[in-house]
Amino acid sequence: MTEPTPAEASHRTPERTPLEAMGNSMRARVGDEIVVRGTGSGVIAREGEIVGVHHQDGSPPYDVRWDSGRVTLYFPGPDAYVKRLGARTASR
Repeated sequence: MTEPTPAEASHRTPERTPLEAMGNSMRARVGDEIVVRGTGSGVIAREGEIVGVHHQDGSPPYDVRWDSGRVTLYFPGPDAYVKRLGARTASR
């Protein structure tokens, strides 16, 4: 069987979410850290803790507690990334 032509392929139902279709597959969980890069190379403009996730799949937007203590609804742009924080275990 041959591959479908582009015209045939365009009639298929997309299997990706709209967010992934736009090239953004950011996913986060409560407790992860969001890092927003600054304009200079290697400069971090701000960091915050994700305290709320509005979608079951972990896609944006997020409720973020910033270093200032303020919590805001945040829609990350291309300058942001999620830093997964591992499960914290108490040391014995």
